[in-house]
Amino acid sequence: MLNRLYQWTLAKAAHRHAERWLFAVSFMESSFFPIPPHPLLGLMCLARPERAIRFGLICTIASVLGGLFGYAIGYFLYETIGTQILGALGLTEKFPVAACYLRDYGAEIILIKGATPIPFKLITITAGFIGLPLFTFLWASILSRGFQFMLVGILFWKFGRPIKAFIEKYLALLSAAFLLLIVGGFLAVSALSGSQGKSDLCSGATMDKVR
Repeated sequence: MLNRLYQWTLAKAAHRHAERWLFAVSFMESSFFPIPPHPLLGLMCLARPERAIRFGLICTIASVLGGLFGYAIGYFLYETIGTQILGALGLTEKFPVAACYLRDYGAEIILIKGATPIPFKLITITAGFIGLPLFTFLWASILSRGFQFMLVGILFWKFGRPIKAFIEKYLALLSAAFLLLIVGGFLAVSALSGSQGKSDLCSGATMDKVR
């Protein structure tokens, strides 16, 4: 099923309404859709490098708006819809740990997500469930998602199609290095603050503990 969805997503890159599909996939992926928008974004940038920054901006805006939708699901509809989404995506067991770390570290976790394969929808729904301050969620999401998508757009716009091989090989590494550098100081301060039992709590968190 995931392979069919993946092929369906890639097919939209050649659609005459490709930008609308890019917006839709980016929005949905932030709250419930299992396929990330990166393959679609990459193909569109490859086909039209001169519009790559526009594509990256569309991806960023849609992803942040979709993240707000995921936040609303977690905040208002977790028991009825949120649990079904997480269950369908196989993320139910990861939810308590995500809730614990988001509660303890907040924006840093959202920023780190940009350098890891953690599903953004897990972060958005969980952030709403625990009531993470909306402003914190919003600015961290803009930075995290914006860095990922805008970097791809800028690189394609600046260097054109030859940059494709470089992006495929090094983008994840560069993203990880940059975002970890941003939050490294915050995490170091938190670790040195000596919050007792934080790691044990997160590794064994339950829904009752994180509420």
